[in-house]
Amino acid sequence: MNTAFPWLSTAIWIPILFGVFLMSVGRDRSAGLVRAIALVGSLIGLLATVPVVKGFSLDQAGLQFEEKLPWIDTLNASYHLGVDGLSIWFVPLTAFITVIAVLAGWKAIGERVAQYYAAFLVMSGLLIGVFSAADGLLFYVFFEATLVPMYIIIGVWGGPNRVYAAIKFFLYTLLGSLLLLVAFVYLYQNSNGSFDIVAWQRLPIGLTAQILLFLGFFASFAVKVPMWPVHTWLPDAHVEAPTAGSVVLAAIMLKLGAYGFLRFSLPIAPDAAHHLAGFVIALSLIAIVYIGFVALVQTDLKKLIAYSSIAHMGFVTLGFFIFSQIGMEGAIAQMVSHGFVSGALFLCVGVMYDRTHSRDITTYGGVVNTMPRFAALMMLFAMANCGLPATSGFVGEFMVILGAVRYNFWIGAAAALTLILGASYTLWMYKRVIFGAVANPTVAALRDADPRELLALGVLGVAVLTMGIDPKPLTDAMHASVGHLLQQLSHSKLPAVFQ
Repeated sequence: MNTAFPWLSTAIWIPILFGVFLMSVGRDRSAGLVRAIALVGSLIGLLATVPVVKGFSLDQAGLQFEEKLPWIDTLNASYHLGVDGLSIWFVPLTAFITVIAVLAGWKAIGERVAQYYAAFLVMSGLLIGVFSAADGLLFYVFFEATLVPMYIIIGVWGGPNRVYAAIKFFLYTLLGSLLLLVAFVYLYQNSNGSFDIVAWQRLPIGLTAQILLFLGFFASFAVKVPMWPVHTWLPDAHVEAPTAGSVVLAAIMLKLGAYGFLRFSLPIAPDAAHHLAGFVIALSLIAIVYIGFVALVQTDLKKLIAYSSIAHMGFVTLGFFIFSQIGMEGAIAQMVSHGFVSGALFLCVGVMYDRTHSRDITTYGGVVNTMPRFAALMMLFAMANCGLPATSGFVGEFMVILGAVRYNFWIGAAAALTLILGASYTLWMYKRVIFGAVANPTVAALRDADPRELLALGVLGVAVLTMGIDPKPLTDAMHASVGHLLQQLSHSKLPAVFQ
């Protein structure tokens, strides 16, 4: 049941306050205490999301757990928060992945530890703010602010080419967002000076204006997903980012673009969405098929998983633009599953990289002989990445393929190719890294995953299996809101003179 207590604000500001505290008092000589404070802050943030999930009403399509306070009176902007079925699962997912990120950097980071964890905690609060914002200006502030901590994480604690990767990541995402701001200004002016997102969704807008708005949204959200051909920043960012940075980038930050389509592109410009659906579907299929082949030839573990993420996110945008209940619910389920599976796979790469300082597939072989527990957990995530039934990876992909076949058989058939391609590059990678005889002395000297690593991978494994075996709680929570969104998409917003 919804309560008057500001649970969403608590989930946003608790990690941010812990992050600010670490930035102000942290010292490398007290790294152990800093790590403990960061873990406590992330756990409190996660606990604050529990009442939101437990109290969420399944039969209500509108915003729940709303909070609204005056913010910038001259602009009529408010501190307005709320969640619905489109955003409910991304709030706990963000907090959960933040806990995993804190555990992932426990031993790997030895310099500027306080600043490192502060960046992740601040980013956690900002990301939850994106998924909770019901005011356009507030959304934009949170949306843009998430760039800063990730830019710092890649640029300070990343690999040898970290500065190049960080600048490329920042410029790609920032430039796209400038057109998003232009679209927001247009909506503000045409809604009598309101930043209320729900009010924006009710505006009558001509087709030309809708198309321009849609393209403005698309410029920002497509880069964030990322969709082909504006995806090239992602492999560089993943390769150079520290392990925890890759985990958060793949598990949460890629979802911001897809969420933007749900919250803005589809309900605000429904006629344009139908008009341009073929264009988006074509780009989605290219991501699913072409990027799958690109992943197949990678020799760097992080690059392979990065390209795999692009292919799997193609399923998400495809599911949105076939305009069906099962397709859209499958796309949202795929977003949640991808958060678990991609985060886990990057964490697996980090476990091996911490021991060998190599991401090259050819330097491995026979890891199962020295790291059997780790190999078993990595197999679970590899199977989920292939879409194996009873894992979370199967749920969303099957629903989207089923919806796509109903929409157009050949589009569904092309989308189903990812099951073959996904199995090809994932199992080929797993076979070369894990199976076979011990390849070299480095692999022979490997130690199995320690309790901290097993804990992080284990809870992700439980999440993957739980969602795969019983996805009903996930889909039930989104059903009413998805139905409402599809109703909005079925009604033209063109002014009466154009209809």
